Amino acid sequence: MMPEHFIGDALQFPPTAIGYNLSQRLAALWPDKALLEGLDGSFDVEGYARAGHCALAESRVPHSQRLAHYFGVDHRPLYRAQQTLFDITWQGEPLRVLVMHWGDGMGPSYHFCIAADSQRLAEDFLMAVCAWNQEVRDEVLVFDSGHWHKDSELFAAIKGATLDNLVLQGSLKRDIYDDLNAFFSARDTYEEYGVPWKRGVLLVGPPGNGKTHAVKALVNALGQPCLYVKSFRSQGPDEFSIRAVFDRARMTTPCILVLEDLDSLVTPGNRSFFLNELDGFAGNTGILTLATTNHPERLDPAIVDRPSRFDRKYPFDLPAVEERRAYIMQWNGSLQPALRLSDPAIAGIAARTDDFSFAYLKELFISSMMRWISTRRHEHGAMDEVMGAQVDVLRAQMVSAVASYEVQPADDQGAFLMHRGVRHGPGRGGATYVPVDEREIPL
Repeated sequence: MMPEHFIGDALQFPPTAIGYNLSQRLAALWPDKALLEGLDGSFDVEGYARAGHCALAESRVPHSQRLAHYFGVDHRPLYRAQQTLFDITWQGEPLRVLVMHWGDGMGPSYHFCIAADSQRLAEDFLMAVCAWNQEVRDEVLVFDSGHWHKDSELFAAIKGATLDNLVLQGSLKRDIYDDLNAFFSARDTYEEYGVPWKRGVLLVGPPGNGKTHAVKALVNALGQPCLYVKSFRSQGPDEFSIRAVFDRARMTTPCILVLEDLDSLVTPGNRSFFLNELDGFAGNTGILTLATTNHPERLDPAIVDRPSRFDRKYPFDLPAVEERRAYIMQWNGSLQPALRLSDPAIAGIAARTDDFSFAYLKELFISSMMRWISTRRHEHGAMDEVMGAQVDVLRAQMVSAVASYEVQPADDQGAFLMHRGVRHGPGRGGATYVPVDEREIPL
């Protein structure tokens, strides 16, 4: 019988002694059982049970602590074990699993212990649970705050983004897709000629010009497992997170590793460690690192100028008139007939929106629709006049925003950091996306 206050008593010890104390106590409580202890976060036994791979029940003694996690108004809270003993049936065999968390000064520490009739059974269960959790199925693995979690909603957003909905200048869309698809198809060729089978691709350009949709559409089209990194920041040093990211990518290969806003992920403090992991001293076979940046000037040349790290850089600049016209036509085609622009108005708006990003063109449509509704001018053709006037309103806002740039002192690379404002220079070419699904990866 498990003592009623077993968990509470163990947590009275200093954090560095809790694990050893637990091991001693469990060995005394279950002398006829094989015990397997571990710290691997891939051992999510509750997720494994929810998927129907084992039967799981909480033991009434000792007291079980479970924490509720909120995932939005459309979902019920998800409860996860904090300090809990489970009785488990797996492949007809009984097991017990103790899950515990405690702080160790560097962040929360996860500890589990499997008790089984044999060491082989405990090991087989551990391997089955971890292998299942490391599979990337109809979801995306997202790394944030030092932990991985599966995001089925982000996966759904990716499935809604297609290359058909992506408009790029000239042959750029086909060039990017063919480049990345060829990488995943050419493992034998890489190995035949002794070239490491890994790639690094960087999408570069100011915000609002299609990098987000391009990433989603490419991930969708390529059909490879996707690991998406939002931040290396956690309660511990960045090095722990960076290692966790690349370790997981190496276990998931072949895969696409998406690094959001590379210039904010890599700092002077973690740069050397990041470069070591990116170079793959531990082997990065089969990893396509797909990174984005709004500010390439903030990146160290050691990251962007060395071919073995990011050997291809694709520009996503402000759109030329042809891309603006294509974007406006596709937006226009998605509207109700009374809201649509005439063909001459489409050409006129495209010509008058020089220096508008695609995000600003999207704002032009949304704000024009709101103005159209508020003016109660719902006859056909009224949108031509409404949107024409709204172009002037948004351009005035752009001028005001440009005037409010705040230039900060140079960073450690000598680059000046810009804050506020929406104009990003007179670039041409680039990409756009169609508002098929408004949910976006925040790249």
